[in-house]
Amino acid sequence: MWMTNKLAIKVSIAFFSLVIVRYLIVNSPASGTSRYQILHTSPLKWFKSPVDAQEATPEVAAADASTANSSDSRNSFPEGFQWLDTWNQMKQLSNTTNCLPHASEAINDGRTAWQNLTTSVHNASSQHREKERLCPYSISRMDASKSDTGSFTIDIPCGLVVGSSITLIGTPGVLSGNFWIDLVGTALPGESEKPIVLQYNVRLNGDKITKDPVIVQNTFTAKNGWGVEDRCPSTNSNNATEVDDLERCNARVGREDMDTMNSKHHTAAKKHGEPSTYFPFKQGCLAIATLRVGLEGIHMTVDGKHITSFAYRAGLEPWFVTEVRISGDFKLASAIASGLPTSEDLENSNVELLKSPPIPDSKDVDLLIGIFSTANNFKRRMQTSAVSAKYVMKTDDDAFVRVDEIQSTIKQLNVSNGLLYGRINSDSGPHRNPESKWYISHEEWPEEKYPPWAHGPGYVVSQDIAREINSWYKASHLKMFKLEDVAMGIWVNDLKKDGLAVKYETDKRINTDGCNDGYIVAHYQEPRNMLCLWEKLLRTHQAQCCNTD
Repeated sequence: MWMTNKLAIKVSIAFFSLVIVRYLIVNSPASGTSRYQILHTSPLKWFKSPVDAQEATPEVAAADASTANSSDSRNSFPEGFQWLDTWNQMKQLSNTTNCLPHASEAINDGRTAWQNLTTSVHNASSQHREKERLCPYSISRMDASKSDTGSFTIDIPCGLVVGSSITLIGTPGVLSGNFWIDLVGTALPGESEKPIVLQYNVRLNGDKITKDPVIVQNTFTAKNGWGVEDRCPSTNSNNATEVDDLERCNARVGREDMDTMNSKHHTAAKKHGEPSTYFPFKQGCLAIATLRVGLEGIHMTVDGKHITSFAYRAGLEPWFVTEVRISGDFKLASAIASGLPTSEDLENSNVELLKSPPIPDSKDVDLLIGIFSTANNFKRRMQTSAVSAKYVMKTDDDAFVRVDEIQSTIKQLNVSNGLLYGRINSDSGPHRNPESKWYISHEEWPEEKYPPWAHGPGYVVSQDIAREINSWYKASHLKMFKLEDVAMGIWVNDLKKDGLAVKYETDKRINTDGCNDGYIVAHYQEPRNMLCLWEKLLRTHQAQCCNTD
């Protein structure tokens, strides 16, 4: 019985305590919305009627300074985080200190935590957007309209690489139908005009040479002006030379359209004197045109059909492009640039896993491999410290290298000095065609033959050669040459003239143009191909290529 009475007393005390707390919350003097309203209102509606700090009661004014300042700082929140004003409403609860112990500290801590969280999210989003802006993977312009200059421009912040493409959707006008697409580079120091890596000029009403529709492709530099035109259709014998195994000009262009020859419209067209020849662009007709960057040149497809291929010319590489400009009588609907080189995320949490482990001072290095990368990643990936090694290998970032086989082969050769090992070319000379990507003038190399050199995807030199070339460089005695693999052959030949006994070792397993089974180096491999090669090597223990789409 005594225990029952004691329990009843405790329950009564608890009940009356709750009644008193409720009374204080509902009737305690405060400005704005009452505590009862706050506790019985949907949280989504709290930020719609923020508390006015100027109407605070003396009890509110006596609250902790950090709480009072919270309403002043709410306007500084990033846009999209206005819901943090909820904490300004809850500030009123913190002032009822006689019924809610430690409420002020709890609410202030909670609000600070939310504010720090949202600020971090906002900063991270801003940094991510900034990185995307610097080197985005794709750029799109919908509902495109021309500027006051009569042209439409897309900025390409980090150049183009193999696989990049520019897709334009639009309609040639009915006035002249002539328009052109320029891939524009950056003006060199001392030059006022920007180079044009490619001008793709569509002349639907012909020009001085022909009255028929024609596509004219060309390049421009401030030093040499306009180059030699590539015309499509063309009777030039140079048209027989393929680019990336594709025709320079589709054989159908300018010829009778086989799709309409047997149609009922063909006879009617003949009677009215209308042309029945095939041409990819027509006045007043929507076209989808895509310029795609290849290994040897730039290719154009229109409505899914390959039309032209244009070989790169000396000094005008795709990574040089900084903008795409569309001009002339062409109504552009949209433009999309995709497959662009992206900047690597320097704050990636996995970046430490990509770094080579430090080399102990006491450990001898047999083989040091240097990887040539794109201009965008060169600074990030360049060597930052000197390392002494018995052999130095140069390779490209699109080459898959079987390092174990390279080391095994070098060990079998047992040549410690004067070694140049790779895919040796002993019978080649400079390209004298100014339109060639590898054009070399007589001033750059007067002789008709190069000394033996190793192809760039993968070659090895011994330590003595690397050390001597480095000393020439430091003394400003190193003769520079724009083809790095040929340059190495020239430098090694100079050492040979100075008395070094050079040992040239060639290996046909170094594939310079793709992949063949039995490779030790496979060139032109995309990341997915490299992953496939690695997985197949682990699974079969054989150097088998991957036929991935």
